[in-house]
Amino acid sequence: MTDTRSQTALGDVAARQLAIATRTVPQLSRITPRWLTHLLNWVPVESGVFRLNKVKDAENVAVDCSSRDEKALPQTFVDYVENPREYNLSAVNTVVDVHTRVSDLYSRPYNQISEQLRLTIEIIKERQESELINNKEYGLLNSVAPGQRINTRKGSPTPDDLDELITKVWKEPGFFLLHPLAIAAFGRECTRRGVPPPTVSLFGSQFLTWRGIPLFPSDKVPVENGKSQILLLRTGESRQGVIGLYQPGLPGEQSPGLSVRFMGINERAIASYLISLYCSLAVLTDDALAVLDNVEIGNYYEYKY
Repeated sequence: MTDTRSQTALGDVAARQLAIATRTVPQLSRITPRWLTHLLNWVPVESGVFRLNKVKDAENVAVDCSSRDEKALPQTFVDYVENPREYNLSAVNTVVDVHTRVSDLYSRPYNQISEQLRLTIEIIKERQESELINNKEYGLLNSVAPGQRINTRKGSPTPDDLDELITKVWKEPGFFLLHPLAIAAFGRECTRRGVPPPTVSLFGSQFLTWRGIPLFPSDKVPVENGKSQILLLRTGESRQGVIGLYQPGLPGEQSPGLSVRFMGINERAIASYLISLYCSLAVLTDDALAVLDNVEIGNYYEYKY
């Protein structure tokens, strides 16, 4: 039966024309916490080059435990590697274009130029973390010494595997870095064995730990054919660990190593802004980084009670 009664009050559709909607800034699902960039110690690099000097043949440095006789003390010196490795900062660049008509007319309540730059900077920082992990020249996965790589025993990441990884970075290990799916796989293995890993609150978030070392997630750690990798790092220059490198004092610097520069307005009334981020990463000693390879992330179990 059709309702033929006439409308007696102002309807929602018409009323909305006089209402002001509450707006948000543009949301971007690609933004992640980027824990690696937060956890690294960042060292400023002059002229875009970082030279990693090392002790050559340290085992040949002779010392003597003091005795009560008058025998001659050993004479020694510390030699240096003659051709140390040099790291060059790499750049992540892009140009943001905004039509002046758009920025003039549609910048209330949010400035169009500011939002365009903010979102692009977020994407650049996401790429930065990916490069720190995967770059062929300096990325973590490509900087692991051969003796610092181990394989899982049975495929899935077990507590035994992570214990083995700790033996490779036993001098003040800082944190594990792994894909969220690998964290879930490790959690399942712990549950299966009845040893649920403790959690710790850091930076306002909860993280699983193993042997007191937190597991930090990053979706930039690759997953291929159902397998991934788990990294363990020691960080800091004073600890001879892994450090991040950046160029200080850039024109238009917004944050360490990141600059935004206005490039002008062309004949089509389009304003252009150059965004540049310069960074790299260095592993100061081999035992500051280790990786667990062939981590299977797809094994599940049925539990009987």
